[in-house]
Amino acid sequence: MTRGADTRRIEYMNSNKHDERIASMTFAEVYPHYVNKVERKGRTKQELHRVIEWLTGFDETSIQKQIDDHVTFDVFFQRAQLHPNAHRITGVICGYRVEDIENPLTQKVRYLDKLVDELAKGRKIEKILRNPS
Repeated sequence: MTRGADTRRIEYMNSNKHDERIASMTFAEVYPHYVNKVERKGRTKQELHRVIEWLTGFDETSIQKQIDDHVTFDVFFQRAQLHPNAHRITGVICGYRVEDIENPLTQKVRYLDKLVDELAKGRKIEKILRNPS
C-alpha cells in the first residue's frame, strides 16, 4: 500500500501540472520562507545568501534584484549560473529524491530547497557547498 502511494507521489512530482506550478512561483514569494526557516534554527541571512550564491552565482545585490523584479523560478534559474558541483546535491526533500526529479527546472528549485534545509538543520557550510577537498 505504501509503495502505491510512493509511486503516485513520484508520478505527481514528475507531472506537468507540478512543474508548471513550480515554474510560475516567484522567488520573492519563497525567499521570506527561506529566511524564516534558517533564522528560526539559529542560522543567518548571510549564510543563506552564501548558499544561494554558491548554487546560482547571484551575489547579495543580484539576489535582491531577483526579489525586486518578482521573477518566477523559471526566470530566476535562466539568469543563474548553476554551480558545476550542483549535481552533487542528492537526498530527499519534500519527500522526493532530488537526483530522481526529471524536470530540470523543478530539480534546480529542489536543489535550492535542499541546501536551505541542510543549512537550517545545522549542517556545516563546507559540507553544504559540496566543494571537493
